[in-house]
Amino acid sequence: MAPPTHAMPTHTALTTAEKAFELLTCEPAPLMFDARPVPGLPDRPLPLDELRTLLLGEHHSSDTTDVLWRQLAHHAREWGPAWVVGAIGVALPALTHLAARVSRGRPRHADDVDSEVLAGFLDALRTADLAPPRLWLRLCWAAWRAAAAVVKVDDGEELPPDLATGSRTPRMPYGHPDLLLGRAAAAGLITPDTAELISATRFGDALIEHLAGEQGVTAPALRMRRRRAEHLVAAAVGRGDLSGPIPSGYRAHRH
Repeated sequence: MAPPTHAMPTHTALTTAEKAFELLTCEPAPLMFDARPVPGLPDRPLPLDELRTLLLGEHHSSDTTDVLWRQLAHHAREWGPAWVVGAIGVALPALTHLAARVSRGRPRHADDVDSEVLAGFLDALRTADLAPPRLWLRLCWAAWRAAAAVVKVDDGEELPPDLATGSRTPRMPYGHPDLLLGRAAAAGLITPDTAELISATRFGDALIEHLAGEQGVTAPALRMRRRRAEHLVAAAVGRGDLSGPIPSGYRAHRH
């Protein structure tokens, strides 16, 4: 007789949230989101499941995404538990992807990772400053950090390349990383656009897949561009080529 197998849990925090979202959006009275104030969305109220499908199927500008998530976060804070479930439901495809990335190769942590992804996102949904740009990316980053803490990512292990490294970024020589990138761009080692790409994705809160969509390129191509530039900068640091003052007129713009 074959030994018993240990099946992965079929009900996690994320699958439970999906069931709640399905109940919230079923006929005859699905929860409706007023999309009319959001630029780039249809000029009408949308059932939340239709809104989620629309967001998955089309690329939208960062302005559209910011207005949308400010409105969803406001509803979650002011309009009661149904809107908390609704906002989480709209985010679930991304949260499920993040959880899978964190727990990959660590199946025994999968249930806890799902719970922490949801808890981290929910905490940020309730408390994040809604005024600064890239709210959606900041919410995702909060979810990632909460989940990564479960599996205790080693200091030497890179976070997924489409997420910012945040406070885990090693100390850089010659002052703030943006200054180092400025010197590299001024020296012609990398372009200013590439310096901003590195700054936004390594030291800011931008996701490389979102930037790739905005630029009309694939995420792997943009990631390869960043990797090549980082190798050039690292080699220049090793030679001591980037220790001078940053030239005037250059500033890496944090996304």
